Amino acid sequence: MIKRAWNKWRSGYMGRLVGESFYAQGKLYGIAVLAMIAVAVTTAGSAYMMEYIVDAMTSPELRGYAHVIALGVVILFLVKAIASYIQSVFLARAGNRIVAQQQDRVYRKLLRHGVSFFSTNESSDLLMRTTHGAQAARSLIDVLVTGFVRDALTLVGLVGVMVYQQPVLSVMFFVVGPIALLGVRYLLKSVRSIMQAEFASLAEIIRVLQETSAGIKVIKVFSLEDRMINRMDTAIRRVEDRANDISRLQSVASPLMEFLAGLAVAGVLVVSTMGIAGSEQPSAGQLMSFITALLMAYEPAKRLSRMRVQIETCMVGVAMLFDLLDQDETMLESPKAHDLIDGPGQIELRNVTFGYHGAMPVIEEMNVTFEAGKTTALVGQSGGGKSTLFGLIMRFYDPDQGSVEIDGQDLREVNFASLRRKISYVGQDTFLFSTSIMDNLRCSSPDATDEEVIDAAKAAHAHDFIMDLPEGYNTQVGENGTFLSGGQKQRIAIARAILRKAEILLLDEATSALDAESESLVKKALDTLTKDVTVVVIAHRLSTVLEADKIIVVQDGSIVEQGNLDELMKKNGSFRNLFNQQFKKHAPSAEVAE
Repeated sequence: MIKRAWNKWRSGYMGRLVGESFYAQGKLYGIAVLAMIAVAVTTAGSAYMMEYIVDAMTSPELRGYAHVIALGVVILFLVKAIASYIQSVFLARAGNRIVAQQQDRVYRKLLRHGVSFFSTNESSDLLMRTTHGAQAARSLIDVLVTGFVRDALTLVGLVGVMVYQQPVLSVMFFVVGPIALLGVRYLLKSVRSIMQAEFASLAEIIRVLQETSAGIKVIKVFSLEDRMINRMDTAIRRVEDRANDISRLQSVASPLMEFLAGLAVAGVLVVSTMGIAGSEQPSAGQLMSFITALLMAYEPAKRLSRMRVQIETCMVGVAMLFDLLDQDETMLESPKAHDLIDGPGQIELRNVTFGYHGAMPVIEEMNVTFEAGKTTALVGQSGGGKSTLFGLIMRFYDPDQGSVEIDGQDLREVNFASLRRKISYVGQDTFLFSTSIMDNLRCSSPDATDEEVIDAAKAAHAHDFIMDLPEGYNTQVGENGTFLSGGQKQRIAIARAILRKAEILLLDEATSALDAESESLVKKALDTLTKDVTVVVIAHRLSTVLEADKIIVVQDGSIVEQGNLDELMKKNGSFRNLFNQQFKKHAPSAEVAE
């Protein structure tokens, strides 16, 4: 993926980044550029002033102007200092704004993707693209602006001083420049592959950290510490090696320029003493001005020689960033999408066939109706497609064939906002945000009052344990609720769903982490609160769904049985087999069986 992203650079990533950045931050960059021009002019001016400084010190007839020259020097360096400050401040502001805007763009793009996008892209890769890609974009703009404006103009100004003072001696500088450029061009061949490998290693470090945080219990139970340490050590060493390689390549330019600058100064000294610099003998001030300009030109020339290396270093991250921004969104609203028209909340699947990422169908030609205001239970062996049905109802995915409808409206024709307002959900993998319990509860209904939040918590039998926590509802739950037990997290998730007061409630093993007593209490609360609500329940424990209005048995992506408890027990089919497996010690009575 990184290699593919790099190849796209040549189709215009740099021009696109520069165009977008200057359009958005034109004012800040404009001020910074003006300040850089002032820095370049004053730098060249300071070299030019050396002629008057030296001549004033060595020529008696010019000593009377020493105070005027000194004042000019003070003013020159004051202007340069102010310009340097303005340049740094506004360049930093523009750069920081670019980072913020790019990260915001990427995050908004990620949220527009469907659930399937996150199942095929690792979070470590997305994190790398969002953070390092944005920083690379900022660094690239900084390199281009400072290189082509400040350093280039400074170098042009100093070369102008050199040519003005000593045209013949300036030839030495034009001999040195091409030699340095040839050396830097050789370095570029290695930079690209090294940076691609470094990004891959950085992503591995993030991946190991995420897996350690999420799977620490498994790591401890199976004594995987050494294995994880080895993975991390390998990734860290690779990053270190790549960083050392980049540093070595970037550092080659400086010694090269140092040596060539020394050759140039020595050549100037020899040539000037041989009397071939011109027909007239130059003054001491002219020679000093020329040598000062030559020595001062060394720094901008060195930075310019390294600029290509820095650009190549940044472009890998920029290409990765734009590759993510340019990916087609996996779930789109119809251009003519409308609000879901209010209705009782009846859900229908019509001839639905669906397979993840175009693979073998998980659900095939399914027709089913979840009646409005009733509770329907989905049961069956794991992997049969029950959770996939929930994903289709919430439009995390679109069916490959057929349609999913709510109150007769195809979900592909309604907008996401109105659909999501209609539905509340509690999953078997309870997720909590790393914030307070109150914020976690209120996220399902931002306008809810504190009293409404507390009532929902009481209904989910979460209020008592919340009040026993150090800060009650303001207690921080930690990353994904790590400070709470599984049962506590599940009750908060149930309270969150209750607070939403949606017409459709989807429960995927919602009480699996609760003890029998808590499950019974929560179930009673849900029975009261879900009156006239369309409830669809996935459960492996049949004890939780025996009172459902309808029970549907799903197997291998198809519906094999459906009906109420009495009807299914009389059929002596798949549901009866599941029932007998779970209640072996409590076989159904003859009365029920009949």
